[in-house]
Amino acid sequence: MASNQTVWIFFIRSWKMYIARDFPMLCDLNYRFQEHVEEKKLFSRDDGLLVGVSGGLDSLVLLHLLHFDPVFAGLNIVIGHFDHGMRSQSHLDALWVKGLAQAWGIRCEIGRADYMLSSENDARIARYEFLEDTRDSLNLDWVLTAHHADDQAETVLFRILRGTGVWGLNGILESRSPAILRPLLPFSRDELEEYAKRMGIQALQDPTNFDSGFARNALRNEILPQIEENVAPAARHSLIRLSQIATEHRNAWSSVLQKICADLILSSDSDRMILDRKLFLSFNDEACAIILRELCQQFAVNLSESATRSALVFSRKSQSGNRMNIGGSMSLIRSFDKLLLVKTESKLMGESFAIEVPGVGIADLTLGRKRWTTSWSTEVVLEDAWCEVFCLKQLAFPLCVRNWNPGDKITYSYGSKKLKKIFSEKKISVERRFETPVVVDAVGRTLWIPGVSRTSLFIAGKETGMFSMSVSSSVKS
Repeated sequence: MASNQTVWIFFIRSWKMYIARDFPMLCDLNYRFQEHVEEKKLFSRDDGLLVGVSGGLDSLVLLHLLHFDPVFAGLNIVIGHFDHGMRSQSHLDALWVKGLAQAWGIRCEIGRADYMLSSENDARIARYEFLEDTRDSLNLDWVLTAHHADDQAETVLFRILRGTGVWGLNGILESRSPAILRPLLPFSRDELEEYAKRMGIQALQDPTNFDSGFARNALRNEILPQIEENVAPAARHSLIRLSQIATEHRNAWSSVLQKICADLILSSDSDRMILDRKLFLSFNDEACAIILRELCQQFAVNLSESATRSALVFSRKSQSGNRMNIGGSMSLIRSFDKLLLVKTESKLMGESFAIEVPGVGIADLTLGRKRWTTSWSTEVVLEDAWCEVFCLKQLAFPLCVRNWNPGDKITYSYGSKKLKKIFSEKKISVERRFETPVVVDAVGRTLWIPGVSRTSLFIAGKETGMFSMSVSSSVKS
């Protein structure tokens, strides 16, 4: 039986003559966009798409291509708009996008920053957090953003000026984890403007786009135009081509690295990797640096240039049994003819302790700059500013008192909720989040975040026994 993807490809091809005859308003960008989606197999007709829409021209063109082109009829599309709150009138943009969504008959989800954003990077992080949380909560498959070829050129130039390595010249990726797609990346801003003009699309104008106090705006509005006028008329195309060359270079290295790593890695699990030291050192320093960075990225650790140099010296000259930290949560250990990459707890993560069995006890732990004292009892109800009582019979021991992990959820009577969202709603800073203890049971269920929230499960009763806990804190000196 043909796959859904194959059926969709056939559907696209069979529609082309019909479209050309009966939809004369469709233009060259429609056909090229259709072909690009088909060739790259970016998404299927059964996928749910969350389209990031700011109200600007780029995102409206992407939305228009997906919603009004008959080839994409029936797609499950949802609009996602995030109000950064960095302009006094930004809430009006959200109202405008919501009105557009109603006029076009598309569901719209609006998010708002719940704390002051002070930079482009803060805004970008908050926007992607909102989009990913929305995609996850609605069970959609992809987040689509409207980055285009001119954005690619600006990104490559920006990274060159900041001294990026070869890998950084890749620029903006067409797709990245966890579920981001950028289907307009091959198309220029001029093409999008021409499409908008032909289709009568009226976009919002963000006045901050002309503020050269933002690095991106300075590149877009001043530096890159001056380069094209006075140095290299085809600078944008050259920068995009440089990105393509870097991507080809990276892809070639990736294929070679797969074979090298397969021979080099003696064993590996989620917390450590054992390497053949002799084989590793048989490569020159430049190749070793690339291999080491690639291996560390498998643990989500990005090595700096200085850390890489230090690690190479350590690999060649250290004695067996020596250890060095090469990143926030990564250590390199020499063990005779082997090298061990070991993932260690980050300083930010702090300590943890387990309550192995019910009873009476007390323990301390340190999270960030805070020292916490936890008491528990099955005999009396403890009294403190922060205390809770749970149903003893329903708890799965050992319990663990630790810091917050980004994937943690807590269950209420109406369903589960991410702790990250609870922290955001209560305006708890990132630093405080990692200083706040979380109590979980043996199967990973969150019981309590002292001073923040507790689960609605495990309510103590007369016949089920009780387990009482209290927590107090002080700041480390």
